[in-house]
This record gives sequence, structure tokens and C-alpha cells, in this order.
Amino acid sequence: MEKIPYLGQTLTRWRAGASTFVALPERGARLMYWNIAMGDGSVRDVILWPELKSLDGFHKARGGNPILFPFCARSYDRGELGFWRDAKGVRRPMPTHGVARQGDFRATRVDAGGFEAVFHPGDEARECYPFAYEFRVEYRFAALGLTCTLSLENLGDEPLPWSAGHHFYFAVPWGEGARRADYSLRIPAGQRLRQDASGQLVAGPALGQVEPMDNPALIDTFHTGLRGPEAVFGERGHPGDVVVTLGSDGAPAAGSAFVTWTQSEDSPFYCVEPWMGPANAPEHKVGLHVVPPGGSERFSVSVSVR
Repeated sequence: MEKIPYLGQTLTRWRAGASTFVALPERGARLMYWNIAMGDGSVRDVILWPELKSLDGFHKARGGNPILFPFCARSYDRGELGFWRDAKGVRRPMPTHGVARQGDFRATRVDAGGFEAVFHPGDEARECYPFAYEFRVEYRFAALGLTCTLSLENLGDEPLPWSAGHHFYFAVPWGEGARRADYSLRIPAGQRLRQDASGQLVAGPALGQVEPMDNPALIDTFHTGLRGPEAVFGERGHPGDVVVTLGSDGAPAAGSAFVTWTQSEDSPFYCVEPWMGPANAPEHKVGLHVVPPGGSERFSVSVSVR
């Protein structure tokens, strides 16, 4: 574990076996980068980080793993984007992907195995999500993988809704000379959904259990009704698949979803995102979890290369 300067900030770098991880826990609890040193002397990027000239747009950078809390993607209230309505009928603002990725965290543990950071809500977060709570992000790093656990503790006297997630920017393609079309994605979903212009869930594309990753129908699709916890993708005929696993008990919670997205045909990244539920969960209730007063809940995700 070592400290390295970066645009006026100090990053932490971990080495676990052949893997190197870089993170800035204080800014959105953001894992920024992960690579693996291969046996032939080459380096394989697993999670990408773009070149930045400043930290002004750090939270919007197309890289790393933005933490999505308390809700993922676009929230709507009765068809209007950027709002949500709580259980008492109070309408509140909610930016896309919530308030944590652009928020401040305090590192409560940084050691050779990873880090833990607790969210310190600012003015925006308190306006959007004005509850008494503690939200923690914990990373544990391993030689060929990581586990990230999001924890929400309700410190108040009213139920606390949430439906959080991750936005991993995976390097695809990674094989020399390979194209995105050379890669396949397997998600054991029983249902595919999309979000319409009013925020409601509608039927998504008809997809097989295995799809080529250049299929445009995958973009902005929620894969739910999961029969298993793993999304697996990789270059056909080659080892080194990436496996994204929801939870640790082999059975994803009802409403859980994987989301597939990339920015363009030639983007160097592809996002396979494990979420507690599809976007706009406070309104349609699919994948919405509620933590009772005095209670707590955890959402754990693992990523491995095998």
C-alpha cells in the first residue's frame, strides 16, 4: 500500500498478488483503477480510469466505480425527471445516480487489504435525502478480485428507502487486436426491462442468455428476474472472463438487476452494473428496500477475473 500524488490530491495504491488497485476514498469512495500484471509481462486493465486535467469533473469521469446511492440512474415523480416522492408524500429532488458519487467521505479504515469510508452528507444530500443515517462503503482487495459492500444504518425514527448500485467501467475489449464483437456476455435473467420517458418500467428487448457485447439492444437494459447471481463476460475462446456476483448466498434478492451500458461503439469501456433494483425504484417499488428505524442493511458485490 502506498500514497501517490494526483492533481493536488493523494491517492492510495494497493497491490494484491498480480493486481493493482487505486482509489480516492474521500471523493465519492471512488475506486478508480484496477489492473493485473500478466505472466508474459503485459498489463491487463480490468477497470479503466481516463486521463483528467483537473478534478473539477471528477464525479462524472467515465471510469472507476461510481457509487450510486440512495437510488440508481434517473428518478421521476409522476413523470417529471429529477424528483422522487417519499412514503409521506413529500416530493424531493434527486439527481441522476443519487448523491454519493459527488459527495465527501471520511476514510475510517485504510489498510493493506482495502478501505472503508463513511459518507458525510452535504447540503445537496440533506435536501434530497433528509434522514438520519450512516452510509458506508467497504472495499476488500484480492489477487484476482474485489468485494465491495454498501451498508446503510437507519439512525432515525422513520423507515429508510434505498436502492443502491455500482457503475463499474470495465475495459472491453482487452485482448490485443480484439473487437467488442469478439466478446460475449452471459446474464441469467428471466426478464428484460427499460425505462420510458416518464420513468416507468416497460418491456425490454428479447435477448438470449448469452449475447455478443456489440449487440446494441443491450444498451440501457435492466436484466432482472435473475435465476442466478453472476454476470459473466469475456473474449470467446480465451481465458480471463470477468465475473460480477450479486450477494454472497447464491440467491440475488427479488428485484435485483444487472444493467448494461456503454457510451458509444468505440468506447474503451463497457459497464456491467449490479443494482439493488431498476432505476426509479421509489416510484415503481421494484428492487426498493426499506430499512426500519434502528435497523441496517448491506448490499455486497464481488468482481473476479478467472
